[in-house]
Amino acid sequence: MSRWSELRVETVLWEDESCLVVDKPSGLSVMGERHDTDLVTIATDGGEELRWVNRIDKVTSGAVLLAKTKEAHGALTRQFQQRTVAKTYLAICRPGGFPASATVELPLMTAGSGKIRVAADRDHIRFEEGRWFVRPEDEHSRKSFPSRTECTALFDDGESAVVRADPVTGRRHQIRVHLAWVGHAILGDPLFMRKTDPPQARTYLHSFRVGFRSPAGEDVTVDAVPPADFWAPVPTADAAGLVDLARRP
Repeated sequence: MSRWSELRVETVLWEDESCLVVDKPSGLSVMGERHDTDLVTIATDGGEELRWVNRIDKVTSGAVLLAKTKEAHGALTRQFQQRTVAKTYLAICRPGGFPASATVELPLMTAGSGKIRVAADRDHIRFEEGRWFVRPEDEHSRKSFPSRTECTALFDDGESAVVRADPVTGRRHQIRVHLAWVGHAILGDPLFMRKTDPPQARTYLHSFRVGFRSPAGEDVTVDAVPPADFWAPVPTADAAGLVDLARRP
């Protein structure tokens, strides 16, 4: 049995003749991150040509949508461009004290170093009436992109918070940057870990849900339940109960 055959059995959550959703493990690239072995290449080597539609980061686990044909890829990509796809992530952040419900509406830009950051100085970020934002006059002059993430705290023990994050826009590293810049960085995120932070087994960000219209005509919602290791930082949390909370509208 090829590596793809094994991975397919282990990870495919749903499929039809046009596309499939896999539950990608943390640490595996979707496609072409430097010289890493990636999901699309593994599939190709196993005799199946797939095209990624939502490319989550290597460190992120969870639901990834892949198209089986060029035509299906085009139809699905348009849905992402038109923002008709439902996307939900779960993140474990530190410190705790996250608002029960909040909107992060901070523009993003690419810095000279190539890193994604908020297009304003950190001390210009405001929090009012459940919303983090910067005033237009405080934005940097470099080209920026409006970015918005809706957040709900599902669990908070004072030290860590489990946050449901629904990205309204789909910028690169959006959730990771937004949470870090409002003072609640994702635990184990290599983009924002300090040298004094203890090492972590993984980055605690998981693509939980993707909802879309299949090119075959069916409205589809697929949930990827986080693996057991995702809950390690919050041992007192009721994982099954939090998954049920995350499923609510």
